[in-house]
Amino acid sequence: MRPDQDKPDFPYWLLILIGIGSYLFWHVLSDDLYSQVLATLSKGIWTTVMVTVVAFSMAASLGLLLAVAAGSRFIVIRQVTRFYIEVVRGVPIIVLLLYVAFVLAPGLVDLWNWLTGLLGVEPLRNRDFSLLWRAVIALTIAYSAFLAEVFRAGLASVDKGQIEAAEALGLSRWHTFRLVVFPQGFRVILPPLGNDFVAMVKDSSLVSVLGVTDITQLGKVTAAGNFRYFETYNVVALIYLTMTIGLSLALRRLEQRLRQGQER
Repeated sequence: MRPDQDKPDFPYWLLILIGIGSYLFWHVLSDDLYSQVLATLSKGIWTTVMVTVVAFSMAASLGLLLAVAAGSRFIVIRQVTRFYIEVVRGVPIIVLLLYVAFVLAPGLVDLWNWLTGLLGVEPLRNRDFSLLWRAVIALTIAYSAFLAEVFRAGLASVDKGQIEAAEALGLSRWHTFRLVVFPQGFRVILPPLGNDFVAMVKDSSLVSVLGVTDITQLGKVTAAGNFRYFETYNVVALIYLTMTIGLSLALRRLEQRLRQGQER
């Protein structure tokens, strides 16, 4: 074993990326065409951030519930949960996105109209169900299945002796989960959870197939209008790289702080 094996490598890759990014940002700010493209695409950043944060928050909540349900004492709940997870994980996200947008959403509208029709409520139209929220629901469903496995693995990593000790102290199942299992499992869950959050930032670009005005959709519209595909998609890639690498570095720093706190 090398004596310096425990020391982290110096991030030369980060220096290279910073250099390339600085050059591209300088080019964007100094070139009129790049500046115009950036000004247009920046309008889609809020949409991308909103879709990512809302969909991931909902997916994480649903995924945690699925992970808990997968460990239920009742076989019916376990089997239904496993059925949901395996089916959703087996469908490509873009197919699920289209299915939710053009099959599930109209079905929900019809169901709502049928239920409220008896009360004399004005019927809801399909176009009243915005494509933005259809996309958010689709990403929530897709990622909830993957996050359920992340939560399940993290919760299963907690030593059974900890759970038995909590039960011996008279803690209820809920208090055992909240005070013992989840805090310890969260240290295992955090790295893959962070990776999936970064992945959702990138996968949020799929909502552009529905015409949602995120960064990618505005890039497509801009490139189709000015025919400057090289410059436009350079800026698109630069925005996504800035977001994902910044998140990755922040998550890595958070993991280090948690590890140092655990060692203390």
